[in-house]
Amino acid sequence: MVKNKNVFQMTIIAMLIAILIIQTFVPVLGYIPLGPLDVTIVHITVILAAVLFGNRTGLIVGTVWGLLSMIRAYTQPTPFNVVFLNPLISVLPRAIVGWLSGVVFEALDKRTDARWKYSVTAMVGTVSNTILVLGGIYLLAGETYAAALGIPVTALLTALGAIVATNGLIEVIASMIILPLVAVPLTKFLKRRNSNV
Repeated sequence: MVKNKNVFQMTIIAMLIAILIIQTFVPVLGYIPLGPLDVTIVHITVILAAVLFGNRTGLIVGTVWGLLSMIRAYTQPTPFNVVFLNPLISVLPRAIVGWLSGVVFEALDKRTDARWKYSVTAMVGTVSNTILVLGGIYLLAGETYAAALGIPVTALLTALGAIVATNGLIEVIASMIILPLVAVPLTKFLKRRNSNV
């Protein structure tokens, strides 16, 4: 019985990783191009993994996403994504997003059955991704990114703030709507299936 549950869980996780691969490499499925940065929706898959299976799975799936981001920057380079060749910008923030989303959801799940816990988890995961990635770009690749934007380094913080106010806000709203729509039925399905196994 436990073996069947573990195999089923590993199958779902493998499917989520396959979805990450598709979202990463098929244009517009995970990264919607909008000016100098992509509006990211691929992080919702990582947050979903953390919600369904906990912070360790979130960490693993987030790390996979980060590695895929780094591979994408290598195989599909642009002046803007070259900064993602640095694993401190591409991998570490995404691993933290997966882990943190699992921790937040677990804490909320113990306190309430309300559906808003999915939206709060989505918001925290999305905001942490935005802050960690853009913070990493500013601290570790500021000159490179400013050059790609065609602005002086002294204006980079303002430009990144504008990205947070536009792309970041769109990503937060999208994740707060999409995650509950996907996670609530999947969570119910998994609970039903686990009670039958």
